[in-house]
Amino acid sequence: MPVGFTEGLSFDHTRTNWTGDGPRPLSWTMWYPAVDSANEVLATEHPIFRLHPIAPDAALKNAGKPHPLVLLSHGSGGVTFGLEWLAHRLAKSGFVALAVNHHGHTGIETYRPEGYLCLWERAADLTALLDDRTWRAKLGGQVTDCAFVAGFSAGAYTAMLIAGARVLYSQFEPENPVKSPIRGPREFPDVADHLPRLIQENEAFRTSWNRRRDDFRDDRVKAALVLAPARSVLGFSHDSLRSISRPIHVVSGDADMTAPAAEFGAWLHRHVANSKFSILKGGVDHYDFLSEPTAQGLRLIPDFEMADGLDRRTLHDEVARLAIEFFENARPRTR
Repeated sequence: MPVGFTEGLSFDHTRTNWTGDGPRPLSWTMWYPAVDSANEVLATEHPIFRLHPIAPDAALKNAGKPHPLVLLSHGSGGVTFGLEWLAHRLAKSGFVALAVNHHGHTGIETYRPEGYLCLWERAADLTALLDDRTWRAKLGGQVTDCAFVAGFSAGAYTAMLIAGARVLYSQFEPENPVKSPIRGPREFPDVADHLPRLIQENEAFRTSWNRRRDDFRDDRVKAALVLAPARSVLGFSHDSLRSISRPIHVVSGDADMTAPAAEFGAWLHRHVANSKFSILKGGVDHYDFLSEPTAQGLRLIPDFEMADGLDRRTLHDEVARLAIEFFENARPRTR
């Protein structure tokens, strides 16, 4: 089945951008099952990731019923193409995969401390995309109103929020009793030091910070695939995790030094009754969940190198099969 591809820019007019001078941008990328006659071409070369062939702006395949939708959320400082491997395989299996670059927390923009500190806005991005009609109009055809979600690392945190988890403490707020051993992620290692200034000076930040304990659940999201959850999940309210009723599948790598499975994936699984936990074996590290890197990508980010004996495509095939089976089993049944 050819895989169609399109991208666009929408706006959430209910929230401002981090400078407070316009609506919040939602730069999105979409992969989908295209009509059989669509011609696939090599994707435009990406500086970091190797991409699969696509049929740009091809017509959506008519399946006789609405296509299931999967929302994708990238990791800290990442981009939509970091999960292209999963999106492409989902589209090959009949899903529409819709990914967003999270404003202020994405590699397509200059990093902003606001985006790194206010991770809950990422969940609101997904809800805004579900509300948005722009991508639906561009795609045409039928897509379900409900959705599944898959997220990696900070995207795993996003997936949990939209599934019903609620923030008790942000990772870097001073009142958090679980003290973080770091002041920020590798992309913004001193981000916690910006917190006092932002509270004083940035109204957009202050507005977001004050709603961190709000409920970001979206009942249109029916299941969540949680890939390599990291330290930020420890700040979720235990009560909110116990109350999650939709299926959650947590997946961690057995050699993840950034987000050790025993510390974070297992912790999340213990607190969410309706969850399944899988640990991928063979030396699977954190960044193995990202798309296959180019030679330049490996030079820029040496941690993209996999352990000896591991094959990224084989690993991605395994995770994609797991995801497709999980989402198929969670699909609402119609009579």
